[in-house]
Amino acid sequence: MSIRTLRLPARLVASCALVTAAASALTACGGLTPGANGDKPAASGPVSTALPTGATTLTIVSSENSGTTKALAEAFHAKHPNVTVDFQYTGVDDYDKSLNLKLSSEQAPDLALLNKLGTTVKANLVRSLDDYAKAYGWDAKYPSTELDQWRASDDGRQLGTGHLWAAPAGFSVVGVFYNKDIAAKLGIQPPTTPAEFDAALAKAKAAGELPVQLGNLQGHSSFVVQSIVDATDGAAKTSDWVNGKAGATIKTPGGTAAATTLAEWAKKGYLPASTNGTDLAGSVAEFTEGKGLFLFDGSWDAQLIDKAAPGKTGFLTFPAADGKATGIGTSVSYAIPAKAKNPDLAAAFLDFMNTPEAAQIQFDTGFLPVAHADTVNAPAGKVMNEVAKGWAAVNKDNGLVNFFANTNATMNDTLTSQSQQLIGGRISPEQYLDALQNDWAKGHQ
Repeated sequence: MSIRTLRLPARLVASCALVTAAASALTACGGLTPGANGDKPAASGPVSTALPTGATTLTIVSSENSGTTKALAEAFHAKHPNVTVDFQYTGVDDYDKSLNLKLSSEQAPDLALLNKLGTTVKANLVRSLDDYAKAYGWDAKYPSTELDQWRASDDGRQLGTGHLWAAPAGFSVVGVFYNKDIAAKLGIQPPTTPAEFDAALAKAKAAGELPVQLGNLQGHSSFVVQSIVDATDGAAKTSDWVNGKAGATIKTPGGTAAATTLAEWAKKGYLPASTNGTDLAGSVAEFTEGKGLFLFDGSWDAQLIDKAAPGKTGFLTFPAADGKATGIGTSVSYAIPAKAKNPDLAAAFLDFMNTPEAAQIQFDTGFLPVAHADTVNAPAGKVMNEVAKGWAAVNKDNGLVNFFANTNATMNDTLTSQSQQLIGGRISPEQYLDALQNDWAKGHQ
């Protein structure tokens, strides 16, 4: 059995592996089936961290069109003038259809974006990065939750464990945007505990303000649910469920709190009446027009929010009782093909992506940096500065958790349909959790 298909918010097309920046559904991204016979990693061998001294070309294929990889390539060339980086862009649909042929050809690239961590890349078409991770000390440079998203067991049944198949080039993270004008008017400080968050919601409702802006036409209430689960149960336990670890369950204290909270928010009028008929883009538009104290959304919308409501928005990670920061997110990531002619040079480029210089490039082009988040900055007053602080806290506390929708191919549909029924009062929180767990169990048989 192969591992599941990675799914991400479709509004991230410009973020390549994060699918399409235009729409708002949680849309499928990428794939990888490790091991020829399920018992060994793809091509490996002696590795070196030495770079070539003569003229060399590093070939990168990608569907990432935000400019991040291209800018990183230019910076890498400036640092190593003898290395010419041939960046080859293809639109995401055509890219995914042609990737296997590119990887299996004798002209295979040196690096390839993985839009999928599931079934679209055949066995032995990409190599294990374990030896490079050891040579460059990546385990010490990255929070484990960043690299673990790109690990898979040999039998392909579980994410988050086993060989490392790709390395990240830039992240997106989900947190809570808040309207500074409404908060100031009501005397609300950015909440740092669940109790303070609840109090802020009640205060906003009492004052005639909408507590939470939410569009759930395509299931984005999962951002609310998962934020509560992550903060309550902790990143490690929640990741076990997302990654398909045997025996994992969503019927935990965090799961119960999240499902109950979403149902209660709907009953109390904390959500828009049109929630189930509004998409993510629509909820962002409403929020920037001043309708809503809080909005659960990803960093990919920060620049849009800043443009529509300059200087009026803050950002925080959903508060946890233990004070540890968690965040929902994943990355654009690159693999080294088994037939790459310059694997050592490719690995050097992957290592460059976690340097301070690369961090600012990633940040300037719309992503959160792989490392050194405490060194990046946007112009004063931009909400991305607060997003970067939240991201740094998530990394410090090793609190990154992949999207619930990524746990199997059908979970996004279940999250959407069941949350709409929960918000509509047609099912109970327990029934909602049962539906999620039943879908999870079918996907991980």
